[in-house]
Amino acid sequence: MAEFVPAKLVGNMVYVSGQGPISHGRPTHVGQVGGTVSQQEAYDAARTCILNSLAAVKSVVGSLDRVAEIVQLRAFVNSAPSFHDQPAVANGASELLVALFGDCGKHARAALGTANLPGDIPVEIELIVRVDLSQ
Repeated sequence: MAEFVPAKLVGNMVYVSGQGPISHGRPTHVGQVGGTVSQQEAYDAARTCILNSLAAVKSVVGSLDRVAEIVQLRAFVNSAPSFHDQPAVANGASELLVALFGDCGKHARAALGTANLPGDIPVEIELIVRVDLSQ
């Protein structure tokens, strides 16, 4: 068992550990983007990462109604050597957050290419969220 938690509340900030595209206990996709995983599949996987990230937020604050704003998103993209469009993959996550939270979903962001990710998942996302605990 790993010695970390899916999300940690510090003051009014929730720091979400890296979340992968896991559904029903299994990765939705495996492999490198630009290799065995298409850019569209990776975009969809990033959306799944956000849903898992929001579930982690909810687990520590009780309700997503407490989300005041999404502060920062970091997307790690398991990239084939010839793949250089990591921001397009991260857009799957960013666009979903704005669709769900409107202007409060707009955030600072990094989209980083990596040579590999745990379990050979194509995308992993970290999130920082400011919450309103007065509700």
